[in-house]
Amino acid sequence: MLKLTMGPILFYWDRQKIMDFYADMAEQPLDVIYLGETVCSKRRALSLDDWLGLARELRQMNPEREVVVSGLALIEAASELSSLRRLCDNGEITVEANDMGAIQRLSQNGVSFVGGPALNIYNAYAMQELCEAGMRRWVPPVECSGELIGHLIEQAREAGITLPEIELFAWGKLPLAYSARCFTARAENRPKDDCGFICQDYPDGLPLHSQENQPLFTINGIQTMSADACNLLAEYPRIEALGIDLLRLSPRAEDMQSVVQAFDQVRRGQPAPLAVDGCNGYWHGKPGMLRVEEAGLC
Repeated sequence: MLKLTMGPILFYWDRQKIMDFYADMAEQPLDVIYLGETVCSKRRALSLDDWLGLARELRQMNPEREVVVSGLALIEAASELSSLRRLCDNGEITVEANDMGAIQRLSQNGVSFVGGPALNIYNAYAMQELCEAGMRRWVPPVECSGELIGHLIEQAREAGITLPEIELFAWGKLPLAYSARCFTARAENRPKDDCGFICQDYPDGLPLHSQENQPLFTINGIQTMSADACNLLAEYPRIEALGIDLLRLSPRAEDMQSVVQAFDQVRRGQPAPLAVDGCNGYWHGKPGMLRVEEAGLC
């Protein structure tokens, strides 16, 4: 049975909403919960000390559940690097590294870590380099297809490379790209340095449509995401057969419990649905925004 994980919150919510969310998730059948800020250092509803304190509380509530704190995917300033070093040096809570600077620090400290989806790993030899640095779990980039991951697993076995745990991004809006520019602030005609924390007005991101008014992307500060949520629930049997260890669910603002329950029921033996709402193109080696069942590509 695959483990279920709750990824870090990718959007900017206020402190109370964050605390309420994790109070709800603490009651859900999750094996791993990720905390922390991965998108923008200006999002300070919770400080690093707050995140670490929350991690301790969640571990005390359920000692069998793993809690991980994630780091930023894009480091742009000395203050961000300083905060990243503090995170990597916490000496208590496992860190998800989304930047090579974090990996260097964690490797120097001699501690194991989770390799996040922002790392560009596409073959077994690159994966081996990071495993030798301390990576014990790997979250493939969201654009990786099932076929690519299968080839990587086979490549590792043929080369005698020990595989880490593999955690697949299975539900949620896909984080596609990061930029030094804040697109949400730009959309509101605000400078990045005086954004007024406008991201809080969009708890699930700002929809971006094409000229034909078709959903195209979701803008989330400096992060560009998919318009629709990826949903790989229908692929569960194939994912399990491939040898994936964990499935990551990415938070949304409302009714996240129903998503957790749907995946939990399938992993406990309920038949996987034949089709689901959401995009799954990347998994099938197609454009990520597609639902291949509708496009007739599967």
